[in-house]
Amino acid sequence: MSKAVARSNENVFLFIPNLIGYTRIILAALSLYYMPWHPKVCVSLYCISCLLDAVDGNAARYYNQCSKFGAVLDMVTDRCTTTCLLCFLSIQYPDWTILFQSLISLDFSSHYMHMYSSMISGSSSHKKISEEQSWYLRIYYTNNIVLFIMCAGNELFFVQLYVMKFVNELNMLWWCALSVTGVICFAKQFVNVIQIVNASKNLASIDQEDRAVKSN
Repeated sequence: MSKAVARSNENVFLFIPNLIGYTRIILAALSLYYMPWHPKVCVSLYCISCLLDAVDGNAARYYNQCSKFGAVLDMVTDRCTTTCLLCFLSIQYPDWTILFQSLISLDFSSHYMHMYSSMISGSSSHKKISEEQSWYLRIYYTNNIVLFIMCAGNELFFVQLYVMKFVNELNMLWWCALSVTGVICFAKQFVNVIQIVNASKNLASIDQEDRAVKSN
């Protein structure tokens, strides 16, 4: 009984993983401030913010401080940070604006639909993928190594595009890195497409079940 009372008095906003989440937001905001004119500072702050994304989840499990607020905070921070970078890239690469707009739309819509679908399905986490769902999506969310490589590679590709606007000459190593992260970025967008398809099917199935119950 005493443990239950103690837990009910916990301040979720001050959980260690959520404090890390706030730090991520501050670092991301600072990186955006330096983005137009100081690439070294911008990239350093942006990358640290992204790397902390891998830390907050581990901290939540280690300190037994997993929370719905923390999960949403983490996802919203990811989406907003990447979107801001893509908005800047759309200005720097005007001929590719429609592509960056499409990537933003795909990123937001796929994650929103996936989380909403998971929520109304009664799942405790959007990272819990059933056996009936896509194996590709299941590996992405359940294998931490795959998840880290995909997310890190995706962000590094966009960061490299950003840095290219400030560098006059690029060596072979740079182009190799850009090619590798570009492939990972493409794979990440494929995951987003699968998320939309999977969530759409799940929502449609729930609609059919609800309509069947009402008709009876």
